[in-house]
Amino acid sequence: MAINLHILAPGGATPGYLIETNEAKLLVDCGSGVLSQLGVHMPIYELDALLLSHYHHDHVADVGVLQYGLMVHQLFGQRPADKPLPIYAPALPEQQTKTLTYRDATRFFPLEEQSQLVIGDVHVSFRRTDHGDGDPCYAMRFVANGKTIVYGADSGPGTNWRGFVDGADLFICEGTYLDHNRPKTPNGHLSVRQAAELAQAHDCRSLLVTHLFHGYEESDVLGQAEAFVAGPVHAARIGLQIVL
Repeated sequence: MAINLHILAPGGATPGYLIETNEAKLLVDCGSGVLSQLGVHMPIYELDALLLSHYHHDHVADVGVLQYGLMVHQLFGQRPADKPLPIYAPALPEQQTKTLTYRDATRFFPLEEQSQLVIGDVHVSFRRTDHGDGDPCYAMRFVANGKTIVYGADSGPGTNWRGFVDGADLFICEGTYLDHNRPKTPNGHLSVRQAAELAQAHDCRSLLVTHLFHGYEESDVLGQAEAFVAGPVHAARIGLQIVL
């Protein structure tokens, strides 16, 4: 297996991604409805880690559901009680981190921009994004089996991508706005057009535009991603699978 990416969020409304390699199954963000979709692909007790980019509701709403489900699987012997799921997430704000260790089901491990993780055969590094509200939000770079996926999380135009996203085999980049509703003043999010221009400028090999409003038509998303010509462009949708 190379790297296998599944889009888990229903209708693309909330973020959730399953990254599978030969040695690891990683859940990246856990928004509303993600757990019901994760069950289509695998039982939750087989997860090796959960990584959270930040604590906005659309990225963490199903964490409690995951924690409770893992506890039940431990009670039934499907996951060892001495094997809590590690949750890697920003160290701030502190009040949010207190909820991430739950009984024997999960353990919280704080992330900083300088953090480096090795989970199975996956190396993970982080870059703080320009999300605009003061609390940290981290993009993530996953490297395994000679392939690289960069998850941009939520990010505005002020993010420094140099050396982080360059040459990624897949750049998962938010495209919150289309041209008609893009705000005049940057607010910690990118448009589809900006996402495509960013991926092209950094020599990415493919682009997945995500964080889309549910009412967007896929044809409009792909049409406004025309600046990216270096490889395939995908619009996030439920059940989409990308193999690198």
